[in-house]
Amino acid sequence: MNNKLLIVQNISHEGPGILADLLKEHGIDFKLCDLSKGETAPDPAGFAGMVVLGGPQSANDATPQIISELALIKKALDSGVPYLGICLGLQLLVKARGGNVVKCPRQEIGFREPDGEPFMVELTDDDKRDALFHGMPERLRVFQLHGETVELADGMTLLATGRGCTNQVVRVGSNAWGLQCHFEMTPEMFESWIGIDADLKAMNRNELLAEFDAISEEYAETGRSILLNFLAVTGLVKA
Repeated sequence: MNNKLLIVQNISHEGPGILADLLKEHGIDFKLCDLSKGETAPDPAGFAGMVVLGGPQSANDATPQIISELALIKKALDSGVPYLGICLGLQLLVKARGGNVVKCPRQEIGFREPDGEPFMVELTDDDKRDALFHGMPERLRVFQLHGETVELADGMTLLATGRGCTNQVVRVGSNAWGLQCHFEMTPEMFESWIGIDADLKAMNRNELLAEFDAISEEYAETGRSILLNFLAVTGLVKA
């Protein structure tokens, strides 16, 4: 089995974050492809796993980037390569396997619901037994940044739910997962996003930074645990 991870970026500022830190700590080699720069991703069948990150695009876009990316994801799934998608990466996964990507009942932006309650996801009974969430608590605090959500098709299992957009974590088949929420941000990434993303720029910068700082330890622990569980599935780290 190949001992290298394939990471696909859809926009330059949405990088691997905590995942990159973990790969460095464990000495794991990886190939990073930024599609927004015109880079071409290699055949995922030659890798131990594939991760597709977020971006401002829609999985419904009829652009060369999205069309070729959907084909790439189908190839990974057909080859049995373990897959993890974050935000857009979830939506592309669901679209590639026959599900739908639709507008959210309401956008989910930042750390809190419209009523001020923290964004949380709650594991379903299926998720509590799932490899991606081994050893995790049943409710997780999350960061959200999306205006679309997914409708599941046959062969898909809902693993975690949210209050606004219900379908937050999905498994497709036995070894492909998608997360609607973000668990990969580092403080440096988040500060960059605040200055780039239009929805975040419209919010109070100091309040966002203070909130992230307040939950940073819990957030990082959650992200590291989920990503290490995925790397264990790929065989790149020991379970």
